[in-house]
Amino acid sequence: MDRRIEKSKQAIVHALMELMSKKDFKKITINEIAAEANINRGTVYSHFVDKFDLLNHCIETHLNELFENCISHGETSNFSSKSSLLLTFKYLEKNAFFYSNMLTNKGMPAFRERIHAITLRAVNDHIDMTGNNEGIDKEILVQYVTSAAVGVVEWWITNAMPFSAEYIVDHLWRLLDRDQMHNSDILY
Repeated sequence: MDRRIEKSKQAIVHALMELMSKKDFKKITINEIAAEANINRGTVYSHFVDKFDLLNHCIETHLNELFENCISHGETSNFSSKSSLLLTFKYLEKNAFFYSNMLTNKGMPAFRERIHAITLRAVNDHIDMTGNNEGIDKEILVQYVTSAAVGVVEWWITNAMPFSAEYIVDHLWRLLDRDQMHNSDILY
């Protein structure tokens, strides 16, 4: 891709994030995005259909990077080990501005729902229903684990990451271990 095109696209994405840190997404206009990016309106439209297309691009890009970069080398499932969980929190730490904007902007409840849905699928696919989990309704257990995991991530991000990634992962891992929610074959 032409370097100028990529630079314009990055400026547009950055402009949207800057504006979202100041106001609700619903109130942001294409004109404001263009002004913040120091480009004309037509350039925004040459890359994105509208602000929703731009937002979707941002979300897809970050979620794809999150799941691509946060799987430990040689592992086949997200968060299947403490090291991949740490990679996840390190990635979130590195991209705190984006995730904080997505989770705190009043116009973005769909983002949390999307994170929840992705986590729900991963938990459902990898949860171990043997041992202490035997006899527990899988759907209830999956909802419980998903809500807890997403809730902790959301709390950590929206509270300006009061603990280091290492610290929070250590404590999450201990909680999961205490509840026997992880082994080598499940999500955690």
